[in-house]
Amino acid sequence: MTIISNKIKVATLFCFFSLFTFQSILAQDVTTIQSNNEDISDNLDLEAVASIFGESKDLEDFEKRLNDPETQISNLDLNNDGEVDYLRIMETGTEKDVHTISIQAVIGKDQFQEVATIDVKKDSKSSSQVQVVGNVDMYGPNYYITPTYPVVPVFFTFFWMAAYRPWYSPWHWGYHPPYFRPWRPYSPYRYRSNVNVHINVHNSYNRTNVRINNNHVNVGSNNNSYFKNNPNKSFDKRNPGSKNKTELNKNRKSTASKKGINNKAAKNKGINTNKGYKSSGKPVNKTSTKPHYNKPTSRPTTRPSSKPNYSKPTSRPSSSSTRRAPSRSSHMRTRH
Repeated sequence: MTIISNKIKVATLFCFFSLFTFQSILAQDVTTIQSNNEDISDNLDLEAVASIFGESKDLEDFEKRLNDPETQISNLDLNNDGEVDYLRIMETGTEKDVHTISIQAVIGKDQFQEVATIDVKKDSKSSSQVQVVGNVDMYGPNYYITPTYPVVPVFFTFFWMAAYRPWYSPWHWGYHPPYFRPWRPYSPYRYRSNVNVHINVHNSYNRTNVRINNNHVNVGSNNNSYFKNNPNKSFDKRNPGSKNKTELNKNRKSTASKKGINNKAAKNKGINTNKGYKSSGKPVNKTSTKPHYNKPTSRPTTRPSSKPNYSKPTSRPSSSSTRRAPSRSSHMRTRH
C-alpha cells in the first residue's frame, strides 16, 4: 500500500508541474501577441471622432455622442478599472478665428488625460476648417486628420457669433450624465470592427503634417495624468521605429505583407489593413441564416402536349439489383 501511495503522489506532482509549465508558456505567448499587435491608440479612432463631430448639433451633443453606450465610439480604459473612461469636452482656446476643443478622458478624482484636440478655424472666405489632432503620447507627433464635410454643420457658425459662450463640460469623476452607462472595453480588433460602421463614408479624412492652428497651446493633462504617471508608456516608448500612428499602421501592413498574412487573418491579429471604409454610417444588419434560392427568370415557352405516361412495373426488381440515388445535379441549389 505504501508503494502505491507513493506512486500516486509522484503522479499527482508530475501532473501539477506539467499544468503549471503549460500555463506559463501560454501566458508568455499571449503577452507577446499583445505587445506586437495592440496599442493604446487603437482604442479611439480619430476618424470616427471627426465623423460624429460633423454630425453633432453643438459641443454638448458631441460629448453625448462620444459617450453613447449604444454606439461605443471610444474603447479607452486608461485607469485600468475595467470600464471605458468618460470623455468630456472642454474649450481651451477661443481666439477670434480659431476655437480649440479638448477631448479629455476622466480617469480619477481631479485627474484627467487629454487624448485629442479639435481645431475649428475660420478662413479668409469665412468658411470653417476642422482638424483633429492626436495627443503626442497617444498617437505620436504630427498625427493630424483634416475632415471635409459635404454639408458644413450648422453649429460651426455659432463659433463666430458675438454672443457665443465657450462650452465647458460640467461632468467629472463620479458625476456623469444619466445616459452614460460604462461598458467593459473590447479587444482592439473587435473595437475597430464596431467603430468602422460609424464612420461616415461621405466625408473625406485627409492626413497632413501641417497644423491649421499656428497659435495652438497644448493643455495636455494635469500633473496626475496617465502619461505623466507612466512615462514609459508614451508613443515613442511603446512603438520604437514608428514616428506616429500613421507610420505604425504602415509598418503593420508591411509586416503582414512580408509574413503573407491575408486581410482577414491580419484583422484577427489586431492589424488594421483596411482604410477604405465602405460603411453607410448605419449599424450592420445581420445576414439571414435561411438558404437563398434563385428564382427562374422566365416561364417555359411551351406546355407539354399531354400528361406523361407512367407505366407500372410488371415485376418487382430482384433483391440482387441495386437502387441508384437520383443525380444531385438536377437538384443543385445556387448559393450566394
